[in-house]
Amino acid sequence: MNTDQTYNTNAAILLLEDGVFFVGRFFGAAQKSKGEVIFNTGMAGYQEVFSDPSYEGQILVMTYPHIGNYGINPEDFESGKAYLEGIVVSESNRMYSNWRATESLDAFLQKNGITGIEGVDTQALVMHLRDHGAMRGIIAPANEDKILLLNEIKAFPKMEGSDFVKVVTVKEPYEFISKRYPHVPQLRTVVMFDFGLKNNTPELLAARGCKVMVVPADYPAEEVLKFDPDGIMLSNGPGDPYVVTYAVETVKKLLEKKIPTFGICMGHQLLGVALGGKTYKLPFGHHGVNHPVKNLKTGKVEITSQNHGFCIAPGSLPSDVEATHINLNDQTNEGLAHKTLPFFSVQYHPEAYPGPQDSTYLFDQFIALMEKNKH
Repeated sequence: MNTDQTYNTNAAILLLEDGVFFVGRFFGAAQKSKGEVIFNTGMAGYQEVFSDPSYEGQILVMTYPHIGNYGINPEDFESGKAYLEGIVVSESNRMYSNWRATESLDAFLQKNGITGIEGVDTQALVMHLRDHGAMRGIIAPANEDKILLLNEIKAFPKMEGSDFVKVVTVKEPYEFISKRYPHVPQLRTVVMFDFGLKNNTPELLAARGCKVMVVPADYPAEEVLKFDPDGIMLSNGPGDPYVVTYAVETVKKLLEKKIPTFGICMGHQLLGVALGGKTYKLPFGHHGVNHPVKNLKTGKVEITSQNHGFCIAPGSLPSDVEATHINLNDQTNEGLAHKTLPFFSVQYHPEAYPGPQDSTYLFDQFIALMEKNKH
């Protein structure tokens, strides 16, 4: 038995909606937190993961045992803040080693009001989620009544039917100003819908000579056309694509203009629905940086960065749309393209950050489409 007083007063549990619970101790912001409990298999890149808006409404379990080893630095954020509801780790390291780091993970979570629980048997937890699927959960003080906590969990909305895009999207349109490629000439204009945008996506467009205009998720098609775009980009984002109907209707209107369109993750799902496909929820989703995806056109296998809980349903795409990529772990759809019109998308994250850069060629493919369809 651990008799350390600090441990006892800081004791916490992660309680799942099926009644299974895991004991640990608070770190970061020591407060209650509810969300859908999922797991990420990445060994590194936790700072980029925490600042990915696609994790809105979720409690994230990190499978790598030591998290926080290299601290937090000002340069690697993928958005303006942390979006996840809570973080579950085996061990959080307060001592970090990184010449760029300015604070520990614990300090960062405290500052951003993000609840953490450490000392959890994350292997057992991930196996439970793998076998029973992602589910809602709550991080809370260990001495609280579990029946009352279960009632709190059941009052938290399920991911199915939840529109978290409207929570994370930008409120007003703006021009993205590149920090990495400010001197690259802007030869074409891309309008990017922000469904939960990560910073590296517009950076990779800026590197290829694009002026990027970022617009809210519900921005009208008529206003988009006023930018006279050479291309349309549909970003990643959180929640259930089925309920983001306003974006689907806008995408449908823009597709009628035959403007080259590239979708990523949520953008892939919304493009698929706009083209006539359907989506469904995966048991525990794909969250990590080592997912093998086969390009069905070239036969090459890419190691990809992924973060999604929904997927395009097999066989739901119309005959004029083809699957272009497939996940080799579970054979789910990872990409689509219209057979005659300049529209394509992928389920994974070609912008990486974190993750491998096997798939950045897709940005070159988008540029080529815009050049070919130049008006």
